[in-house]
Amino acid sequence: MEHGPSVVSLAIVVLAALLTPILISRLKVSFLPVVVAEIIVGVIIGDSFFDIVDGNDPWLKILSTLGFIFLMFLSGLEIDFDAFTQKSGSQKKSKILKRPLPNILVLTMGIFSAMLGLSLLFALLMRGFGIFDDVFLLVIIISTISLGVVVPTLKEANLISTRMGQIILLIAVIADLTTMIMLALYSQLYADASKPLWLMGILVAFAILFYFLGRVMNGSEFIKSLNNGTMQIGMRGVFALIIMLVALAEGVGAENILGAFIAGCIVSLLKPDQDIVHKLDSFGYGFFIPIFFIMVGVELNLPALFSDSRVFVLIPVLLFAFLFSKLIPVAFLLRYFDLKRVTAAGFLLTSTLSLIIAAAVIAEQIGMITNSESGMFILSAVIACIITPVVFKQLYPEGENEDRVINVTIFGNNQLTVPVAHSIAGGLYNVRLIFHKNFSDSRERNTENLSFQEIPEYSEEALDAVDAFDSDIVVVGANAADINRRVAEMAKNRGVERIIYRVEDPTREQAIKEHGYEPFSALLSSKTLLRGLIESPHMMDLLTDEETAIYEIQMNNYRYDEMILRDFPFTADIIFLRIMRGQESIVPHGDTRLQVDDRIFMTGSREYVEELKRELELY
Repeated sequence: MEHGPSVVSLAIVVLAALLTPILISRLKVSFLPVVVAEIIVGVIIGDSFFDIVDGNDPWLKILSTLGFIFLMFLSGLEIDFDAFTQKSGSQKKSKILKRPLPNILVLTMGIFSAMLGLSLLFALLMRGFGIFDDVFLLVIIISTISLGVVVPTLKEANLISTRMGQIILLIAVIADLTTMIMLALYSQLYADASKPLWLMGILVAFAILFYFLGRVMNGSEFIKSLNNGTMQIGMRGVFALIIMLVALAEGVGAENILGAFIAGCIVSLLKPDQDIVHKLDSFGYGFFIPIFFIMVGVELNLPALFSDSRVFVLIPVLLFAFLFSKLIPVAFLLRYFDLKRVTAAGFLLTSTLSLIIAAAVIAEQIGMITNSESGMFILSAVIACIITPVVFKQLYPEGENEDRVINVTIFGNNQLTVPVAHSIAGGLYNVRLIFHKNFSDSRERNTENLSFQEIPEYSEEALDAVDAFDSDIVVVGANAADINRRVAEMAKNRGVERIIYRVEDPTREQAIKEHGYEPFSALLSSKTLLRGLIESPHMMDLLTDEETAIYEIQMNNYRYDEMILRDFPFTADIIFLRIMRGQESIVPHGDTRLQVDDRIFMTGSREYVEELKRELELY
């Protein structure tokens, strides 16, 4: 009886993918990105050492290709296009900034343009000295920055929402997007001369069509009703989009990864629910992508690579070009930040991996470079990814959160919103109350942390003119239900994460929750308080006394992830009451471990709780 292809090699690779993160955790080598560790494991089990995996196994070839496609899709999905529309706005005084920052988009585009120019200079020098001749490919490889390394490193250092973190992130986004387009152009120019360049327009046209189709489906209540249970229409739609754009890309003569990358960009623009994003990340990084990276290591033949004497020249020169093409342009930030932060940023932006691997694989497939040269490029990227995040963490100073505030915008000027605005303003909260002049005669005076702003009408133009949605939390608390509905919709469309929605009709509360808003009702709150006072006479003291009030904090700081409470350094003036982990309610004890995304309920002084919110929530 004939058997199909063996799955032994697949079993070994899947087992290696399972054990790699476990070994990293047990050996406490958290400085090593998991994807780099997977490549190293692939080298060990592949051609270079034990040679127990068949690199030509058809199962592994297919799954590795799917992993490559999914990696490029997630690279597109990681791009936050809202970053391109952010305004510099007014800035609070900061101990970290030397002077106010200019427009962030202009600043970061200027820095990346300088990086691109230096990459071209290094590429020309390398060709002039006979090190490598393909200038276009070198520019792509030197100028690219890996979002897959930058984003996790910033998150682990709790810097992703800081000023420097946002600058680093936006430079990486621009680099990722630009170099992906350059790689697509490179493959189109050299891969298949029979396909004219204008055919790429067909891919762009279909991408635009799919985007608008996705917007229609996002707004359809019928489609949303199919997103539960076994139907999971959202996930099916995402995979259909990936496959269709990959097929279209191949049909017009482009690389399939371009179609996958465009699919990721489309999904990012559609602002999917975080639940879908988590599922896609889990699906990709839980199965397909580890297989791809392990197979990169399997096919990396180090003995053959180091038998080529050029490796001792090309790799050091590439590492030099990677570093100084980033450090020199980033030095412009010395006008605004200190030397340590700027140097650390330059090292982190030297991190480069997935797109170099993509460029090396594609260039080898179309015959532009040899297998040995492809290995040199990949090895240089692996070395850069091992070194640069470690240097970044060592150089970057701590204490970045000391001057953070939570910006709160409250709509409506009435007996409910004004007292609340006064009570929370100051310290952690910077509050702005926006109202229509025809609805109130109140003329409150602005203070340092509380401002009152009149607008002529509740229209998109009027609200955008005052940057009404440039806020962490939006509270729609006007007396008119139609105003609250319109403002809440505008806030959601502008990407505000938390929207607190005033609703006095109990029948609408569930519908508001389904739209992702947090409902509150003055009528229902009063009834609840009255009942509580009848049943528990001293409850009002507990709720209103700042020294005994109950607070909720969302744990976002990776520094305290998996820390047991008895080792938690901020327990002097607070008492932990309850921890909500998903749907699970946990009574905290000394051995309870904190986890990222925990919701912690506690009591203590307001000043101390605000300090703790700065440390844990990282707004």
